[in-house]
Amino acid sequence: MRDGTPSSEDHGTSSTGDFGQRLRHLRARAGLSQEALSHAAQVSVRALADMERGRTRGPQRRTVRALAEALGLNDDEAAGLEESAALGRPRPRAAVGPAGPGPLALPRDIRDFTARGPALARLLDLARDTAEGRPAVSVIAGQPGLGKTAFAVHAAHRLAPHFPDGQFALDLHGMDPEPTTPRDALARLLGALGVPDATLPAGTDDRAGLWRSLAGERRLLLLLDNAADEAQVAPLLPGTGPSLTLVTSRHALAGLESVHRTELALLRREEAVELLTRIIGPDRVRAEAQAARDLADLCGHLPLAVRIAGQRLLSRPHERLAKLVARLAAEGRRLDGLQAGSLRVRAAFALSYRQLPADTRTLLRRAALAAGADFSPETGALLAGLPYDEAVARAEELTDAGLLRSDPDAERYRFHDLLRLYAAELADAEDGPEAKDAALDRTADWMLRRATAAALHFDVDHEQSGSAADPDPDTAPTGRDEARAWLEAERAQWLAALRRAHAAGRHRQVLDAAQAMHWFSDLNQHWEQWVEVFRRSAGSARALGSRREEAVHLNYLAWAYNLCVHDPRAALTSADAALVAARDCGDALQEGWALGYGAGALSRLGRTEEAEERLREAARRLAGQRSPQARLAELTVLSTLGTLLRQTGRADEALDIHRRGELICRAGVPGRAEELMGLYHAMVRLHIGNDLAALERWQEAEAPLRQALAVFEAAQMPAWAEQARLDLGRALGAVGHPEARETLVAARAALGALRSPRQAEADAALAALDRTAADT
Repeated sequence: MRDGTPSSEDHGTSSTGDFGQRLRHLRARAGLSQEALSHAAQVSVRALADMERGRTRGPQRRTVRALAEALGLNDDEAAGLEESAALGRPRPRAAVGPAGPGPLALPRDIRDFTARGPALARLLDLARDTAEGRPAVSVIAGQPGLGKTAFAVHAAHRLAPHFPDGQFALDLHGMDPEPTTPRDALARLLGALGVPDATLPAGTDDRAGLWRSLAGERRLLLLLDNAADEAQVAPLLPGTGPSLTLVTSRHALAGLESVHRTELALLRREEAVELLTRIIGPDRVRAEAQAARDLADLCGHLPLAVRIAGQRLLSRPHERLAKLVARLAAEGRRLDGLQAGSLRVRAAFALSYRQLPADTRTLLRRAALAAGADFSPETGALLAGLPYDEAVARAEELTDAGLLRSDPDAERYRFHDLLRLYAAELADAEDGPEAKDAALDRTADWMLRRATAAALHFDVDHEQSGSAADPDPDTAPTGRDEARAWLEAERAQWLAALRRAHAAGRHRQVLDAAQAMHWFSDLNQHWEQWVEVFRRSAGSARALGSRREEAVHLNYLAWAYNLCVHDPRAALTSADAALVAARDCGDALQEGWALGYGAGALSRLGRTEEAEERLREAARRLAGQRSPQARLAELTVLSTLGTLLRQTGRADEALDIHRRGELICRAGVPGRAEELMGLYHAMVRLHIGNDLAALERWQEAEAPLRQALAVFEAAQMPAWAEQARLDLGRALGAVGHPEARETLVAARAALGALRSPRQAEADAALAALDRTAADT
């Protein structure tokens, strides 16, 4: 416009020329900086600069329209700008339409695909959201064998009608030694849209820009299967437009921002059986319904394993399901049995294992040696011989790789059952027996020392906090709450450590640990493993030739048989053996305990006269002793004697006996903490409440029962608390109290969870309450 006359280019009616040059000319004519035009058109400065430099030669139509409006162009000028942009857009080889045969066509869908309804529904909602022009991405990640690719392919076929401009699937070979590069992946995607090889930009960034420009104008469904990492995927994701991208990966791809995540869980048992049914047919499953359920369980409800089992059975139409169940039941042969042709569970796991760094592989192998359903980073570090922080990092890496599952609340990890078998195989093959034994010995020694120190927090005879004996005082639990939490979380580990120490002949260590556990066991009498703990400690005492310690631990064992597993015959045998050992070494205290525990067993066996005789003898022997331990033993014996008297119809005598125990509690026991005496007093108050209830003094019974319940709940003693709740509920029911039913229902549920035989009493009490309500 040198002479003041508008040029043909200004009107956009002549040669369109290069889009970048035209845009730069129009912006200069409008007197706008790149930043000002960027703001007005809602186009990034970087994108605008790429257009003007010619790096982006054909922006999408909506971008051109936004620029034209921001520049204030008339219709002819806007048309000219669009025409120059169109020249820069690659010409497709053929019009893009509904998905059909082509280089990136969707793989064949699986006809017997099963379950995943909620996940499919969420993807359908996501597909509908793309109608507003916003591209969506869903990452489908998780452990090997979950069926991520099968799900993504099935979902793509279901969603295809929503994406009429094309559906493309691209395997990124993320588990191969050399995954597909973003540059090569972009070349294939652009080729699928019709861009000739000769016109492909050379650089990855330029290819990504062209891909985003073309994809932004189309409703595309893109399946990127088997992604290696975020850097491989990010350049392939459309930046604008109504597209949906499904990404599958064995890694979490946590670095991808603003993406939807599809969480695939293990199949439920019934879903696994349904998948098996669809593969081999309903007749075979109906004929062996239980075997089908067992087979689903042995496959760990892992879709790949169930499919392999099904394909194996399909190829052997006359083989019974029970035969395969019997083969898979042996853990050592399970992975061998889970293969059908080229489908192998072990091979699927091996793909992921080979990708891991050396220390991460070590942690995976060694963690399979941990006891219990899950393990802590502490245990993993000990088994793998790694520093704690390094073990945490490696465990998180395994979680991201789908080889471990992390606990949603605590810093703990667990294997899928089949993955644990695979990792244990690797430990045998790659570590060997010497390295495994060293790892297990190191872990067992550390765990047992910490367990002993933690349990000492509860030992009323131990004045120290327990941390001094801990293998790592800096990280030791401090206080009872932390100690209890650690002992509960690591129960399987320290019990396995106790077994290993006992088998290795480290009997003093076993005795020290069990002795430290004595008071802690009172808080958790619903744990069945106390029988094993004290059976091993009694054996260790015998091996060391200590009759006194043998008497102590046989008494602990009698307690465990009586109250933890409700086996009075075994309890009587242990108590009688303790009585002999106590008399051999002249220990009157242990003699009193042995008489008391034996009496408890006799009472449960219905031999009440013998039980009463032993209890009265025990009370006489203990009353003559002055030690604090004898006072607590006397309290326990009196409580047991009173209970026996009440159960034989002598509630008034029982009340007198329990009042005698209450006097001891109120007087206190020298050297015993107020908290401990509060627990003993609560035990006595529970008995007094039940004595009053037996005497039908219901109104008087309520207060002591409520007091006992409150103390046991505060002390986190569920076995005692739920018995008190049951007794309170019955007393409330007798007087028609409105809380009675609610209290009994809660007690029944909790006693059932504790596997207490008193659950039957709760059932009977509720039935009686309902009958009374019906009669009135």
